Amino acid sequence: MASLSSLSITFDCKDVETQSLFWAELLQVDLDEGANEFVASIGGVHNGESTTPGMLFLKIEDRDEGKNPLHIDLDDPHYPADVERAVALGAEKVAGFAEYGIEWTTLTDPEGNVFDIGRKVPTDENEDPA
Repeated sequence: MASLSSLSITFDCKDVETQSLFWAELLQVDLDEGANEFVASIGGVHNGESTTPGMLFLKIEDRDEGKNPLHIDLDDPHYPADVERAVALGAEKVAGFAEYGIEWTTLTDPEGNVFDIGRKVPTDENEDPA
């Protein structure tokens, strides 16, 4: 069984505060704890509490040509196990990252659509480092 547990709709943003506050106000929800100038979220992203997709807002300097500015992020508590499963199903690895307390791999699906699989970086020594 896959360990992918939740997902978020992710926005690449030049201004995280403006984007995240816009969507929070529009949807009449609060920002998740820990919002800053680099990353913000609504809907319990990366905490396993949300049963519906959340929204994640990530700071970028420039949009890379060919990269979706809006994409899906899949939260995987056993990361990176499902990255290899996605590759076996036809995805292609693009790159791996670790920033702002999150580690993830960017992939493309068989038609070239970008998506990410990752998780919050474990901070408790009892958490599974996978």
